[in-house]
Amino acid sequence: QVQLVESGGGLVQAGGSLRLFCAASGRTFSSYAMGWFRQAPGEEREFVAAINWSGGSTGYADSVKGRFTISRDNAKNTVLLQMNSLKPEDTAVYYCAARVGSLSMNIYRYDNWGQGTQVTVSS
Repeated sequence: QVQLVESGGGLVQAGGSLRLFCAASGRTFSSYAMGWFRQAPGEEREFVAAINWSGGSTGYADSVKGRFTISRDNAKNTVLLQMNSLKPEDTAVYYCAARVGSLSMNIYRYDNWGQGTQVTVSS
């Protein structure tokens, strides 16, 4: 098990940038593939980005490709989601998730979740 805490959300104008952080507890952080998901009001939770244990492989939803970048620092047990060129449709609660094994875009393959951080993009 790993405990996850997100931070860095907030209110930003369209076209702006935000950086989300996910801090993980536990000594085996480098064993986990990590993902970011988001959930807008009235919508299902959806995949945003994922990264494998080493940081050498990443995946993105088509809606964020070219605008968002996921990275990790295993020495600091952190995962970063850099979000640029934000759009109002990016407004959602963003969740960090972890799974033992390979990178996955499938929400059901993650069994460790943070509490989420709100991102609001105004038009």
